[in-house]
Amino acid sequence: MNSVTRRGAARLAAVVLTAGLAVAGTAAAAGAAVADEAPRSQGGVSATLGRITAGGPAVLREGGGRNVLAGLFEMKVDGGGTLQTYCVDIRTSTVDGARYRETGWSESSLHANKNAGRIRWILEHSYPQVNDLSALAKASGAGTLDANTAAAGTQVAIWRYSDGVGVDAGNPAAQKLADYLHKSAEDAEEPRASLALDPPAVSGKAGGRLGPVRVRTDAGSVTVTPSTDAVGKGVKIVDKDGKPVTTTTNGTELYFDVPAGTPDGSTTLRATASTKVPVGRVFVGDHTKTQSLILAGSSESTVSAGATASWAAKGAIPAVSATVNCAQGGVEITAVNKGDQPWTFDLDGRKHTVAPGGTDTALVKVGEDQPYKITVTGPNGFSKTFSGILDCNTATPVNAMSGPGRPAASPSPAPAKSSGGSGGHGSGGHGTGGSASGDLASTGGSTATPKIAGLAIVLIVAGGGAVFLLRRKEPSGR
Repeated sequence: MNSVTRRGAARLAAVVLTAGLAVAGTAAAAGAAVADEAPRSQGGVSATLGRITAGGPAVLREGGGRNVLAGLFEMKVDGGGTLQTYCVDIRTSTVDGARYRETGWSESSLHANKNAGRIRWILEHSYPQVNDLSALAKASGAGTLDANTAAAGTQVAIWRYSDGVGVDAGNPAAQKLADYLHKSAEDAEEPRASLALDPPAVSGKAGGRLGPVRVRTDAGSVTVTPSTDAVGKGVKIVDKDGKPVTTTTNGTELYFDVPAGTPDGSTTLRATASTKVPVGRVFVGDHTKTQSLILAGSSESTVSAGATASWAAKGAIPAVSATVNCAQGGVEITAVNKGDQPWTFDLDGRKHTVAPGGTDTALVKVGEDQPYKITVTGPNGFSKTFSGILDCNTATPVNAMSGPGRPAASPSPAPAKSSGGSGGHGSGGHGTGGSASGDLASTGGSTATPKIAGLAIVLIVAGGGAVFLLRRKEPSGR
């Protein structure tokens, strides 16, 4: 599904993470010291990479020609469900058993791709969304298609738009389908998240409703569950009219109803649903450098999202969140202060003060392909860390001086995670080698699918430092 080269030495893009947290601010209001890692994702699906279930050979026309595997991956969803995905980063290898998380185009290699909509069109108009392969073969002039040739042709067409490469399918029928899809593709809108809560962190004074937190989903019904400690504190999850909420739908505004006199603190809610993930959603490695994938099909799958609320009787009452911004080249740390005193936080040795009713946003730049840890610290021992690996660009062609590298005999194991939560790097299970090589390492496949082969080399990852920019909004009257 992938070919193999090196990432560019310093690609200036952004960092892959969207998460949220809320904190109690001043020494009087902060309560016990906090030191933990922020949630890795604002919401959606988490899944584990499986094997290729259908596909065939293709040739990447660069560097003298490279053999690649073009096909459809299966992924297992946490909590139940199965996904089918294609690759949108031909030169990056997969990591065997890698963990993935759902994300939007703006947080992936599609963020600046003017043809991203055409990729979604291809997904909607080809296999596996189109199961009538006879009709697909007739429309494309491919003659006869089976699952393998249909998957290979679809992947080749996607690569031409996702990576802007010259690539051809090895099978004539697959090549006919690829040409048809590539020429016919039209712009399509980006699909929305399977489930998200926006914003993921809110704050305010006890004795009122904190929010709103908006539900965004395609699911017909969403279950809303407050944490155990919220119930113990008397905090309820309600709608805009103050009515308790246990199930809801898209567009609903949720609030944390905190009784007057509740001791300063914080709590969380969890939203879960079962739904088909929208075709065209992107999946990136969760703390692991691995090939980016795009959704081609979904069973009913478990999706989830969380939100946090913090409150105090007086003083600073901030809510802090982090969101990826590939266009800006980094991750944005946003602090909103709903209290009546300023709140000061430290970020990379710099102090930032948020006025009462105000908002501060700091952009942290991170080197492409580099593990990162972004820590926010505040009064009374508060510490929160956002971590991950930057993955906002497709890989660039291998340097002609470096050669194609030595092929690996099998997929590399998923790297062990460090204590900071950052994933390592590995060679992929479906890589490429030079066209002259006759050795092809066998890959996984279903019992109904012939063995398909590929080659892999170890990725060499380049980095960059972290730079902070700050833009400050004036205090609002809200």
